[in-house]
Amino acid sequence: MSDTIPVTVLTGYLGAGKTTLLNRILTEHHGKKYAVIINEFGELGVDNDLVIDADEEVFEMNNGCICCTVRGDLVRILGSLMKRRDKFDGIIVETTGLADPAPVAQTFFMDEDVKRATRLDAIVTLVDAKNLIARLGDSKEAESQLAFADIVVLNKMDLVTEEEAAEVERRIFAINPYAEIRRATKSNVPVESVVGRDAFNLERILEREPEFLSGEDNHSHNEDVMSMSFEVSAPVDPGKFNTWIGELLQNKGQDLLRTKGILNYPGEDRRFAFQAVHMIADGDFVGAWPEGSLRKSKIVFIGRNLNRPQLRRGFEGCVAA
Repeated sequence: MSDTIPVTVLTGYLGAGKTTLLNRILTEHHGKKYAVIINEFGELGVDNDLVIDADEEVFEMNNGCICCTVRGDLVRILGSLMKRRDKFDGIIVETTGLADPAPVAQTFFMDEDVKRATRLDAIVTLVDAKNLIARLGDSKEAESQLAFADIVVLNKMDLVTEEEAAEVERRIFAINPYAEIRRATKSNVPVESVVGRDAFNLERILEREPEFLSGEDNHSHNEDVMSMSFEVSAPVDPGKFNTWIGELLQNKGQDLLRTKGILNYPGEDRRFAFQAVHMIADGDFVGAWPEGSLRKSKIVFIGRNLNRPQLRRGFEGCVAA
């Protein structure tokens, strides 16, 4: 065990706060170095740009869910990392919000090379306290993410009352009575409470999923959830963008599970990160553009009933004059 590298899997439904927690882990002074693997559901990656500039190695897997089409990529990246295992203390895998953690966890037991070199330290599930109950009603992934969790970070506590929080915790324990729940706002949990816990319990998983070690993967996604991504090379006018995105979220917010983008504003050397869950939006500057990089603005929508031409025209209409 002492020769194996610990792996923490960060999972949770779209917009629960996974990248915020990842940034907290990467920037706090704990003296450890992590390799990071990020998976996104869509052809354009944004999460990699949302990770705060750090000294870590970041690998990105796009255009597929880590539990489906890019699982082979995960094995290959892990194999590559094993050749440089003296360069870091652990590995963090951030899954797409639509991932079922079961086949992700299976990877660390079914592939012999991965099994010899790594150990699954914990599955950490981020939960949006405001929207979880609704998600449990329309998404089997949200339930699977809770069922396999060793640690649940009940995030966005600032958006719910104590009574609402208690009901959410009751629903979590009904699915997974073994989970350790930590309440948080903006994913502000101590790093040591989620990393280096040695919390993954294979026996508990086998109780729930006796076929876990068989290698079978019957996972399928909700077919009506789709991802659409757009980018523009010219700077984006902040006034135009705010007007357009505000109207879009107001009118289509129920269908937009997750919206995120990196924007290039005129005369600004910093990247602006925009994020939204349904109609709740937030944005801020996240650091300078990398030297010599093409300052393209890109935006990703994940949701239902999306109109690609309409969204493309709207985003392209935000270009500065």
